[in-house]
Amino acid sequence: MEKQLLIWILVIVGICLVLTILALVDILTKDFGSAKAKFFWHFVALIPLVGWLIYLFIGFRKGSRRV
Repeated sequence: MEKQLLIWILVIVGICLVLTILALVDILTKDFGSAKAKFFWHFVALIPLVGWLIYLFIGFRKGSRRV
């Protein structure tokens, strides 16, 4: 039972880590108008377990893609 719980925890943490990395890469490729805004979204994305979710719902549409 303990082994199965550990596996589930590792899977959830792994998924959150991958999604956090994807959010950070997306932030790096976007222009938010100022360095301050970009720093803010980096900080938000690094909040453990939920930062990527906050960025997805609020910050994802804020920036524009660089051409």
